Amino acid sequence: MNAGTIPRPAHRGHVAYSQSDPSLRGRARGEAIAAEIAAGIRVYFELFRSGGLSMDTVRGDAEKTLEAIAAHLPEVYAELAGVAAGAGVPLWQVAALNARTEILARSSTVPPGECSTIIRVPADGNVTGIQTWDWHVELSEFWHTIEARGAARDFVGITEHGILGKIGVNDAGLALHYNVLGHRLDRAEGIPMHILAFVVLSNASNVAAALELIRSLPITSSGSFALFDADGAATLLDITPRGIVEHHPDGGFLLRTNHFLAEGFTAEEKTHYQPGSGDRFALLTRRLSAAPLPPTAAELLPMMVTAPGEAPVTRLPDLSGPFGQRWASLATVILDPQTRSASVLDGTPADADCGPWRELVA
Repeated sequence: MNAGTIPRPAHRGHVAYSQSDPSLRGRARGEAIAAEIAAGIRVYFELFRSGGLSMDTVRGDAEKTLEAIAAHLPEVYAELAGVAAGAGVPLWQVAALNARTEILARSSTVPPGECSTIIRVPADGNVTGIQTWDWHVELSEFWHTIEARGAARDFVGITEHGILGKIGVNDAGLALHYNVLGHRLDRAEGIPMHILAFVVLSNASNVAAALELIRSLPITSSGSFALFDADGAATLLDITPRGIVEHHPDGGFLLRTNHFLAEGFTAEEKTHYQPGSGDRFALLTRRLSAAPLPPTAAELLPMMVTAPGEAPVTRLPDLSGPFGQRWASLATVILDPQTRSASVLDGTPADADCGPWRELVA
C-alpha cells in the first residue's frame, strides 16, 4: 500500500476570513463550508456510536463544554454560535466537534490516532517544527487549511471542518503543534484541547503569554502543546486534569509522540491511547541523536519516513480494519515562527517531493 491509497479530495479546502466580530467570524466560516461541516458531523457521530457512546452522552458532553466556554470565553462561545448559524446546524453539534477528543476519551474501543512532532531548537534561536497529523482515514476529507484574521492575533495552519483551531502559527511568531494524550481523569467539563489551541493562537504573542493563558483556564482533559516563538523560546507541555508540566530542549530538539513525558502522570495514563508511542519516540530519538541537527525543519522530513516493520511515524491505513481503527497520516505540517509561516502537505512525509505543499503566512 502507498500513500495514494488514502482517499483524498481533488483539491484541499481552504477557509479564509477577516472579521473583528467573533459572531461574524464564525458565520463566515460556517457559510464557507456548510455542507462539509454537516457531512463531517455525520461521520463523527458514526465514530461516537462505534465507540459505544449514545447520542444522549454526546449531547450531554457537548452542552457541558458549551457551559464552560460561555463562562470563561464568551467571545469563543459567540464564534461557535456563528459557525453553527452559518452552517445551519445545531450549536451543540458544533460543540461536539470541538470537544471530539474529550468525548472520545470515554471510549476504550476507538483510541485516537498517532501524531509525531519534532521541534528543532538550534543555538541561533531559529526554532522550527514539523508534525505528522494522524487521524481516522474516514475523516481525510474533513479538514482544511485556515487563514484566520480579525481577532487579537491572526493565525494560519490547519484544522478540521467546524473546529476552531488545531495546529498553526500566528502573526506575532508564536507556533503551536498539538498531540493527543490520554489521562484516566479526562472528561468534557472544561475547555477542550482544540478550543485551547485556538485561544492560544488567537491571543498569545509568545510562549510566556501562552503559558499564562493556558494556566488561567479550567482544564479537565489532556494533550500536549509544543509552543515556540520568534524569540527562540520553546517548551513542550504535558497538559492534564492533574496539572501542567513543561519540558525543555535536550540536544537541540524537543520530541513528542503520544505518551506523557512527566513521570508523575504515567500511573494514570490511558495506555490504550499510545500502544506504539514509545516505539516511535525511540526511533525518532535514535535518528535525531545519530546525525547533526539539520539546518531547516524541511530537512527533518526523511527522519519521519518509516518503512513497513518500523514504528509507524509515517502512518498508512489498514483498510481491512474496522471503522474507527484505520489511521492515516492525513497531513504533514512545518511551522516557522521567524517567517510566521505554515507549510502544509496533504499527505505523509513520504509524499514530500511530489506535494503539493500549501504555503500560508499569518
